[in-house]
Amino acid sequence: MAGNSQRRNRRTSNKKGAQVGSGGKRRRSLEGKGPTPPASARKGHVKNRLANAKAKQAQRRPVARRGGKGASEMVVGRNPVFEALRDGVPASTLYVQQFIDNDERVREALQLATGRGNINIMEAPRPELDRMTNGLNHQGLVLQVPPYEYAHPEDLAAAAFDDGEDPLIVALDGVTDPRNLGAVVRSVSAFGGHGVVVPERRAAGMTAGAWKTSAGTAARTPVARATNLTRALESYQKAGLTVVGLAADGDTEVGELEALGGPVVIVVGSEGKGLSRLVGETCDHLVRIPMPGGAESLNAGVAAGVVLYEAAKRR
Repeated sequence: MAGNSQRRNRRTSNKKGAQVGSGGKRRRSLEGKGPTPPASARKGHVKNRLANAKAKQAQRRPVARRGGKGASEMVVGRNPVFEALRDGVPASTLYVQQFIDNDERVREALQLATGRGNINIMEAPRPELDRMTNGLNHQGLVLQVPPYEYAHPEDLAAAAFDDGEDPLIVALDGVTDPRNLGAVVRSVSAFGGHGVVVPERRAAGMTAGAWKTSAGTAARTPVARATNLTRALESYQKAGLTVVGLAADGDTEVGELEALGGPVVIVVGSEGKGLSRLVGETCDHLVRIPMPGGAESLNAGVAAGVVLYEAAKRR
C-alpha cells in the first residue's frame, strides 16, 4: 500500500502546468484590452489604410508643374568645349583624355571648368571617349551637358501675373534651328518678356547651341515645352491672353495692333513655312511686319525681336 501511494504522488508531482492553489502565478494572466477600437484605427483594416492614405495626401505639398526634361548632350572637340565653357553653357562633367597633349586650348578649358567649381573633371582613356562619342573626333575633350529643365507653359503667365505684370510670351511653331531658339530667348530677355514656349516634337530644344546663341540669357529666361502647342495657346486665351501670330499675309501691320500693350502671346513660325494651319486658326490676330526692302521673310529670331520691340514700347 505504501509503495502504491508513493508512485501516485510521484506521478502527480510530475504533471505539467499550474498546481491547485497556485493562483495562476505560473501562467500568463490575461489582461483586458478595453473597448474595441473603430475600424479606421485598427491596423490592417481596409478603413485604416484609407484613412492613412487620406492623411498622407493632405500633408503632401503641391508640386510645381514641369514641362519635362530634355536629353543630355555631349560637346566634343577642343574649340567647341572651350567655347561652351566660355559662354556659360551648363555642364556637369569634363572628360579629358589620358596623356593628352597639354596645349593652350586644353589648359584654357581646364581653367574655365575648374573656375566654375561645380563641374567634375575626369580623366578617361581614348577608347572610352571614342565609345562615349560614337567615334567622333573629340580631340581628347568631351563636355557633358545635363538635360534642360523645361517649365510648364501655364507657369510663365502665372509668374507674370504674380508680379503684377501683363504676360509677354513668345511661342515658336515649327522652328527647328537651336540657334534661332537661342536668339529668341535673348530677345525675350532684352525686351522684358516672361518666357518662350516650344512644342515637344519637331522643334528646337535647349541644346548647347541654343545656350551659346542666347549669350547667357537662358539662365534667367525660362523656356517651356508644350505637348500640344494649339492647346497651350487655347489655355492662354482662357487665362485672358491675346494670341498674336506673325504671317506675311496678316491683316494688320505689327505697329498698329493695340493688343500688344496687354497680356499677349506672340507666335512665330518657321522661316519657310510660317505658321501651321491649326496654330494660325487659333490666333486672335494675324499681323505682318512691313518690309519695304522686298525680303520675303525674316528668321524667327529677327521677327520675334521686331514684335517684342513694338510690345515693349506700349508697356
